Amino acid sequence: MTLVLLKVEEAARRLRIGRTTCFALIRTGELESVMIGGLRRVPADAPAAYVTRLRTTQRAA
Repeated sequence: MTLVLLKVEEAARRLRIGRTTCFALIRTGELESVMIGGLRRVPADAPAAYVTRLRTTQRAA
């Protein structure tokens, strides 16, 4: 089974960051997320997209 959406905690584990930091990235819009009812979920491809943006930004600096 392929996951389409991750819990915030699962996304944080993939990024090897804490849950609070992950929520901060979501709050600032740096990490994409969606609401389903009252649940916050992160698209499965969003952590990789975030890292790609970080790498591109850091190379340009």
